Amino acid sequence: MNTQNPQQLLEQAQLIHSTDAVQAAITKISKEITAELQNACPVVICVMGGGVVFAGQLLTQLKFSLELDYVHASRYQNQTVGKTLVWQSLPKLNLTNRTVLLVDDILDEGITLLAIKEKCLGLGAKNVLSAVLVEKKLDHAKPISADFVGLEVPNRYVFGYGMDAYGWWRNLSAIYSLP
Repeated sequence: MNTQNPQQLLEQAQLIHSTDAVQAAITKISKEITAELQNACPVVICVMGGGVVFAGQLLTQLKFSLELDYVHASRYQNQTVGKTLVWQSLPKLNLTNRTVLLVDDILDEGITLLAIKEKCLGLGAKNVLSAVLVEKKLDHAKPISADFVGLEVPNRYVFGYGMDAYGWWRNLSAIYSLP
């Protein structure tokens, strides 16, 4: 497979979740989050760069007051295997005694999401919840569970809707897997 040819990557990919399924999942999550956090005035933290597409769509469906921030920590750096966690940006808002909602594209191994949660707690957050568009089904336990999950995906490398394949295709409205 030619990883430098984005069109070939897409042509060889398998559709996992359609655009309609993704949109329905976001609506479902938004209702769950609203029921849980509508009176909390949380800080919503988008996990960059993968979480940006999901966060953008989710935020428009949350009908309560919130503040928005972001964090950028990555283990993948446009590869398909995670390596050492690299912190590129920490939250700018004061998290002391605040409820935080982390919004990310995928809960894979859970290493990055756990590190971000621990960082937010270390910055004074009183409660940290997480919402992920997709959770990868693995055959072993993860160090963290997401509080809100839109869809499940098989244990394959998936991309689209914020998730990339070798840096490509975060902009797709559906979710695909590499062959």
